[in-house]
Amino acid sequence: MIHSTLRILQFLPLLGCASSFFYYVLCLWSARSYLRERNSTPHQPSDRALPAVSILKPLKGVDPEIYEGFRSHCVQDYPEYEIIFGVSDAADPAVASVKLLQQEFPSRAIRLVICPKILGPNVKVSNLEQMLEASQYEHLLVNDSDIRVDSDYLRRVVPLLSGHQVGMVTCLYRGVAASTLGSNLESLGISTDFCAGVLTARQLEGGLHFGLGSTLAFRRRDLERIGGFQSIVDFLADDYELGRRISHLGLKVLLSDSVVETHLPAYKFSGFVAHQMRWARGVRDARLGGYIGLVTTFGLFWALLNMVSFSAATWSLAVLAGMVLLRVAAAWVIGSSVLNDRQLPRQLWMLPLRDLIAVGIWVISFGGHTVAWRGDRFRLKNGRLTRIEY
Repeated sequence: MIHSTLRILQFLPLLGCASSFFYYVLCLWSARSYLRERNSTPHQPSDRALPAVSILKPLKGVDPEIYEGFRSHCVQDYPEYEIIFGVSDAADPAVASVKLLQQEFPSRAIRLVICPKILGPNVKVSNLEQMLEASQYEHLLVNDSDIRVDSDYLRRVVPLLSGHQVGMVTCLYRGVAASTLGSNLESLGISTDFCAGVLTARQLEGGLHFGLGSTLAFRRRDLERIGGFQSIVDFLADDYELGRRISHLGLKVLLSDSVVETHLPAYKFSGFVAHQMRWARGVRDARLGGYIGLVTTFGLFWALLNMVSFSAATWSLAVLAGMVLLRVAAAWVIGSSVLNDRQLPRQLWMLPLRDLIAVGIWVISFGGHTVAWRGDRFRLKNGRLTRIEY
């Protein structure tokens, strides 16, 4: 009996290695498919064919490089758009950057909306509901406060909404790390793990069925059909939920060829872990089946466990070496070729550490239902937030 149990325990790492091998190959295939589509971008429409757009940017506090991120939205090569910023508190420190922006770009339609109502635990979505009243166009674009974009961003995103049965357009993103270890681990995870998962889901599921907070472009009428922002005001993963609900209308969610970037805070290691835990528990509640399935993608962990299980037999060392090479190849293709992440070469040595930390976070994430977000703590159940009062 004991012998049989040991044999089963030895078999599990082998199974994990096999599943991870196929996952990394699928990552490479998914990246190749995305790059092929990106290289065959259709002809850009004329200015007259481009619809006016309302950009909605909810704010709370100051993010790294926040002004440059705001400014990148003001220099768009696009005929007509407005930018609406929203805060729940007029004394929010982000307001100063918005006022400075209005001074630098007096001819640009830039408005600041104070959102006094708290419509639910997700204050960001609560603000969006109130900001929507100040917007004037049918086409809407929401992105996070820390996003920086290229000057052709709107031209590469908004026209895709004119496609047949398209309900949303979203974008991949790369993280620009500060000097701390936590910030670099976060950036590395975005480029080599998170975006890999997005491309793989897109390939396996025949398209995306969710959105990313880096860019959510959609029509006002489709937002109204799903109940408006008010319908998702108590969800943690509001970007995911918005895309999911628009997809359930029978509309497509497309991935633009534009890659945006976010400048990450100088996370201490504890801050990095807390942020990863919030993300992990959010994904767990939003896509439980897929999240459980992540256990089949921890290639380096399984290869190391396999090596230990077989006392570092020569063949197990070969499996480990092969897994490392395949993992690095997938990371390089997605991080460098897809995302153009210039930090990746100097961060790549941290990949084994980051992957092993990810295994620990995945395991621990099943042991609780609380998350920390922008200085507040919440209880998470079925994707919905309840504020924890002190």
